[in-house]
Amino acid sequence: MKYLLALLISTAPFLIKAQPSHDNFDILLKKHVNTQGGVNYKAFKSDEQKLNTYLDVMKQNSPTNSWNDNEKLTYWINVYNALTIQLILKYYPVKSIKDIGSSIQIPYVNTPWDIKCFEIDGEELSLNNIEHGIIRKDFEEPRIHFALVCAAVSCPKLLNEAYEANRLDVQLTAQTKSFLANTSKNKISTDRLELSKIFNWYGGDFRKNGTLVDFLNQYTTVEIDKKAKTSFMDYDWALNEQ
Repeated sequence: MKYLLALLISTAPFLIKAQPSHDNFDILLKKHVNTQGGVNYKAFKSDEQKLNTYLDVMKQNSPTNSWNDNEKLTYWINVYNALTIQLILKYYPVKSIKDIGSSIQIPYVNTPWDIKCFEIDGEELSLNNIEHGIIRKDFEEPRIHFALVCAAVSCPKLLNEAYEANRLDVQLTAQTKSFLANTSKNKISTDRLELSKIFNWYGGDFRKNGTLVDFLNQYTTVEIDKKAKTSFMDYDWALNEQ
């Protein structure tokens, strides 16, 4: 018995906590989100409890040091998008996510992204905490800006499947290319760029390994000149509803 106890203690640091499955979120996304990223929030309301249950499972299975970066980032992207949908469903019908926290009075909250909505390891987190305090802080991955979706028309499209750690790079690249190719959100030519304000708001994230043009040229079919004139398009905050 003493030998067995000693063995368990000695091997404890190497025990790996199982990662939670994102399959249930994947099922909901396939059911309620179309290929253009439009969300059928009215129908999604009938599955609101299933979404809540998925997020409860995520709360109980937070990332550990045994997870690699792709596994951690996959967890946080899926959680962020699920929480955004949960927020919309809670106040649905709304015309815009920006109506939450302003016309709907919530004490001590300035924006919907400041609402504490996810308790993990004893800490209450908001969408801002997750995006800026965890994802942007811990992962130098600019493509996350095309995966995190804030429920607005001008956002990148919500992927109608959950992100998976073993396919994360492929999914992020596909999302980036899709967003840049969408002429309602970006107009790209050799000498002129009319870009989403995402590239203005988070400009530094796209310049960590070169210029903005260097980043864009990795994911566009157009070879952009380094001296291309750049402007930013208006952002449409209307709900990304089907």
